[in-house]
Amino acid sequence: MSVLLDITLPRSLDLLLEQAARERPERLEAWVFEDEAARRGAERALAELGIAARIRSAYKPLLHTWLEGELALPAGWRRLLITVAPAVLQRLKVETYPLAALLGEGELGFETDAALAPTEARVSVDGRPPLAVFVPMDQRLAPQAWRRSWRAGQLIEDAALASCDYRAAYEAAMAAVAGHHWGETEPYFEQLRIEVEIGGIERALPYGEELISTREALHEDFYFAVLEFFQRRAGRPQGDRTLRPGQIIPDIRAATGRTRVRVVLGAPAAQTQPSDPLLVDDLATQDSPLSPEAVAVWLAPLQGERFGCLSHQGRPVTGLHRRGAKPGIVISAGQHANESSGVVGALRATLVLQQQDQAHYALVALENPDGAALHQALIRSNPRHMHHAARYTALGDDLEARGGAASPALGEKAARQQAIARTGAGLHFSLHGYPAHEWTRPFAGYLPPGFEDWALPRGFFLILRRHPGRDGRAFLEALSAGLAQDPALVALNARQQRLWRAHWVDADTAPLLLNGIPCLIQDDSRSTVPFTLITEFPDETVYGEAFVLAQRTQMRTVLLGAELYWQGLLGEARAEPAA
Repeated sequence: MSVLLDITLPRSLDLLLEQAARERPERLEAWVFEDEAARRGAERALAELGIAARIRSAYKPLLHTWLEGELALPAGWRRLLITVAPAVLQRLKVETYPLAALLGEGELGFETDAALAPTEARVSVDGRPPLAVFVPMDQRLAPQAWRRSWRAGQLIEDAALASCDYRAAYEAAMAAVAGHHWGETEPYFEQLRIEVEIGGIERALPYGEELISTREALHEDFYFAVLEFFQRRAGRPQGDRTLRPGQIIPDIRAATGRTRVRVVLGAPAAQTQPSDPLLVDDLATQDSPLSPEAVAVWLAPLQGERFGCLSHQGRPVTGLHRRGAKPGIVISAGQHANESSGVVGALRATLVLQQQDQAHYALVALENPDGAALHQALIRSNPRHMHHAARYTALGDDLEARGGAASPALGEKAARQQAIARTGAGLHFSLHGYPAHEWTRPFAGYLPPGFEDWALPRGFFLILRRHPGRDGRAFLEALSAGLAQDPALVALNARQQRLWRAHWVDADTAPLLLNGIPCLIQDDSRSTVPFTLITEFPDETVYGEAFVLAQRTQMRTVLLGAELYWQGLLGEARAEPAA
């Protein structure tokens, strides 16, 4: 193990109190990355010093204006209007998310005023005099801790907080990564761990799966910022998915007192003989992500030929091939291991197909077991976080971006390629998910670069990749009609799309909507399979009934889609000769 950084930082609120005790302003306002209880405690401590203080959240301050009671809504109100500078309209519409759902029956609207600075907003109700809201941001539109103080009625300070532990933790860890001497051969490390113990906000909202978490946001910033650092260093474009730096693991945990930051290089812990996983009697009731060990248990009794490969860290990537007279299909899940409902859905669909003698299919239920093992470890301490560190393989790349069948470096993708070769598949079901609550990267400008369209949940949707010259519209129309027979799915989609439209600037450019399900059709020749159907369910962080709906929808998509394919709705399908 090699330690690149191990420091402690004073907590922002402690420094704020110390500075106020020295300077004794009459009045003080501040914005910090701390929860309401900690901020109110600091206000009481300042009051004991004779200082009238209001300490607000630096993260999502517009939303917190309503959450913390500064914005009073009179009985019978009809419209709340937020006015912002044109340059930050999208940024601040998303920052207020999910306010439109929390307000109840009233309407939320936005307008712009070029006279406003990016850090200024006005909030008015039914034309009443507006409330001015300060939204501290830096030039990159990243949220920023701030301090204002007054003495003798005069403003004596109005500036960014000199010592913000939230920002300092991020900058110190990134500086340690940037300052290390890395080699030139990929991977550069086995594991790069960024361990932070810090205060902050962790607040579940009374709507869907929504959560405000500064620690989750820090995880997301660290993971993608480190990945982007190595992309730049290797001369790759931002968003490249082929780079193999190694496994990047931000582990952000709650703490009181001083903030601790460690950056450590090491190797994965040796795999021990796992204990028997706890299993439900019926996968239909599975309401949480499956571990790699549990997936293996569910695969064991299924009938068919086994194939597969090993992951980078030595875990099996198991495939199952069942021959039949119908045209072949491939079912895969767990490519991005924090998108976990597809794994259960794939297994459930296969259990049904096992009862159909003519069905011809290959299953790879968990393509990225190393990522799934990491996901299981991370959700033990932060079960509600989306954990994109578990998205890619232990090498740090997206397995789908690896080379073709002749490449010597297929790794985990070899199982998928074998499945396609074995079945001669004309249709590949690739089951995916995306965040079930707002996804932010504060220090990258709030919206996650390259993933802006995934920042807010907007329901379950489908992406059909087709070879040029192929169609697929009739298939999607029939499939979406079948899926829409589930009233719980219809309600979820309607609710999330309505809220997404309220908080997104370009909502009018939404994908084709078929039976309440957004559908995208893309010409794409990357796969040898003529049609690839990608599912996207907002499943990252869901549990309980929400997870059951997710995995049920994944299963139904496979079963309905396979039947429509076998009926010829994707064109004439080639039957497999009898073995």
